Amino acid sequence: MAAHTAAFDRVRSHVTAGQLPSAVLGVATAAGTVALDAFGASVDDRYPLFSITKPLVGIAAARAIERGLLTTETPLTAALPEFGTARDDVVRLRHLVSHTSGISEPPLDTATPLRTELLTAGRDFAAGTASRYSTLAFEGVAALVSAVTGREWDAEVASWAAEIGADGLSLDHAGTVAVDDAAAAGVDMDRFVALRNPGAGLAGRAEDLLRLGTALLRIGAGETGGILQPETLAMMRRPLTGDIPRLEPYPAERGQDWGFTWNLRSRAPGLIDQDVYGHGGWAGTEFWVHPSAGLAWVLLTNRAVRPGVDLDELDNAVVSAR
Repeated sequence: MAAHTAAFDRVRSHVTAGQLPSAVLGVATAAGTVALDAFGASVDDRYPLFSITKPLVGIAAARAIERGLLTTETPLTAALPEFGTARDDVVRLRHLVSHTSGISEPPLDTATPLRTELLTAGRDFAAGTASRYSTLAFEGVAALVSAVTGREWDAEVASWAAEIGADGLSLDHAGTVAVDDAAAAGVDMDRFVALRNPGAGLAGRAEDLLRLGTALLRIGAGETGGILQPETLAMMRRPLTGDIPRLEPYPAERGQDWGFTWNLRSRAPGLIDQDVYGHGGWAGTEFWVHPSAGLAWVLLTNRAVRPGVDLDELDNAVVSAR
C-alpha cells in the first residue's frame, strides 16, 4: 500500500471534500491485489459498474471466437435476421464492439425493451464509417453470444468470472451502493436495472475487477490456460477505429481508439503511460490495465457528475508509484 500512497491520498481527499460520496480504490499486479482501501464505504461493497460491463461481455464474446463459434466478421443478422431491414450496410460483430455500428442510441433508462430498441433503432451513419459511443450495440453482442452458445450473456460472463473467483459480478443490484445523483441526472435506476443491460448492467466489487486485472496481466505476459489465450487478448487490444471520425461524446482529441470492447487510450495527452486499456462507467467506476507497468487498478464510486475529479491525475499517480 505504501508505494501507492499518492493515489490513495488523492481519492481520500475527493471523498473528504465531498467531490465523491464514497470510493474504493485497488491496485493489482500479476501476483494479485497489492493495495485496496475504501473511503466512506467498505472494500467489499458492490457498486453498479455501468459501462465496465462492456469488456466483461466482450470477454464472453472473445471466448466464443476462440471456440470457433463466431468471428469478428459475423453479421448481427446471423442472430437477428430481422435487424436492419431498412439499412443498406452490414453491421458485424467488429462494429458492435468498437462503437462503429451506427445504431442510434436510446436513453440509458429507456422504457422500451432493449431488443425492441435494437430492432427498431435508426441509423446515424453507415457501419464502419465513424465512431459514436453505443451501449445499445451490446444488446447485439449479447444476441450473438446467446445464439452460438445457447446461454444468456450473463451466464457466459459468470462462467469465466468463476474461473478467477470474481463471484461478485452479476446483474443482482440488491444492496449495491446507490448512485447519489442518478435522479438529478435524469436516470430512473429501477427502470435501468430492470433492463439487464449487456452494455451497462453488471454490478460488482473492486476485488472482482482486481482479480480480472491480475488474470489479464498474466495472459498479456504469455501465460496460457487462463480465461483467454494470449493471442485472443492481443486481438481484443487491436485498434478497430483507425482514422475514421470520432463523434461526441468521445471526439478525436481525447486520444483514444476502440478495440474489441476495450477503450485504448493510446494517444491520451494527459497520461504518463499510454500503453493502457480498460473502461470507465457512468457513475465514476474505472478499470484500467497497464501491461508495461505491470499494474491494473480499479476505482469504484457512485456519482455521475464529478467536478474536480481527474482520471488522468489518478492514473498517473498509480503508474508512477512503481
